[in-house]
Amino acid sequence: MPQININGRPVGPGHPLFIIAEAGTSHGGSLKKACELADAAREAGADCVKFQYVIAEEIVHPHAGSFPLLGRQIDIYKRFKELELPLSFYEELKHYCDAIGILFLCSPFGPVSARNLLALHPAAVKIASPELNHYPMLECFAGSGVPLLISTGVSTSADIAAALKAVDSPFALLHCVTQYPARPEEYNLNTIAYYADRFGCVAGVSDHSEDPLLVPMTAAACGAALIEKHLTLSRSGDGLDDPFALTPDRMKEMVTALRRMDTLSEKEKQTAVCSEFGEKTVRIIRGRKKKKLTPGERKIYRTTNRSLIAVCDIPVGEPLSSSNCALLRSEHNMRPGLSPDEYTAAMKKKAAVFIPDGSAILSNMLKRR
Repeated sequence: MPQININGRPVGPGHPLFIIAEAGTSHGGSLKKACELADAAREAGADCVKFQYVIAEEIVHPHAGSFPLLGRQIDIYKRFKELELPLSFYEELKHYCDAIGILFLCSPFGPVSARNLLALHPAAVKIASPELNHYPMLECFAGSGVPLLISTGVSTSADIAAALKAVDSPFALLHCVTQYPARPEEYNLNTIAYYADRFGCVAGVSDHSEDPLLVPMTAAACGAALIEKHLTLSRSGDGLDDPFALTPDRMKEMVTALRRMDTLSEKEKQTAVCSEFGEKTVRIIRGRKKKKLTPGERKIYRTTNRSLIAVCDIPVGEPLSSSNCALLRSEHNMRPGLSPDEYTAAMKKKAAVFIPDGSAILSNMLKRR
């Protein structure tokens, strides 16, 4: 049976659930608040607390537009820019997590943040769903031996297979629905078993739904080895994920329920979730043993995943390079460019036409050097 080792602990079928408290950027840049989130995760009984290493230029272009949050429009790039922090912040935070006895986990969003994270000697690294196809970033971990916990929202089975060709580390796949909050009835949790069979790997779930128990407990009954859930100190905070994250008391409620699931046989787990939520609800949430996009994910498939965007004006005849283009999320306000599958080939070409800053880079704009 497949398993990975995280900080010397085996994770996989037959072992206790590995529970991730996703604090993200809920700290708002405050080290004190980040440490309080780590405290809350440890006190809830989670195995690790996860943060995000944000460098705005690695995620979106300054022209990416805005999105609604807490009743107002938020400029995406500016918001990420506000959340940028020096490497020393993560060094101190990891040191604090080590001191209180909870595992530090973090997500990079590009090669720079990936290399900086590796310098901290993490026990594992989390890859967020929109970075599944960021092959240059995934390749930063080649040869490191650091386990990658890879979320798979807004992706197809073919996308996952392509991404795993760029992965040269132990890995686990986390089934995910990239909607905030996600609807439990769209989770299709039998995808967890599909991953284990199709990719021969450890599998789990990253849950963005609001209920603290429904998806996590059902996922445990579907064979999940890892379960991730958002954590906040207050749902009225201004963090991007605070409105649907669990408060410390609800996180503890979830962890307690999942630890109880760990003590049950597979048959007893099925009985427990059906008794708790009803057979019909569980059947709907389990869904079919296949990977599919939800209706909401289909709408954002091209714009949420990475594509090739100009990061400055590119004159006619100028070769493409990492200094004039990047694999970014185009989000709502920009046209997506070439997919990362075409990145290596594009880097061998030059602009056939003038490509303005912020433009999607398409094949008809390029010619051989």
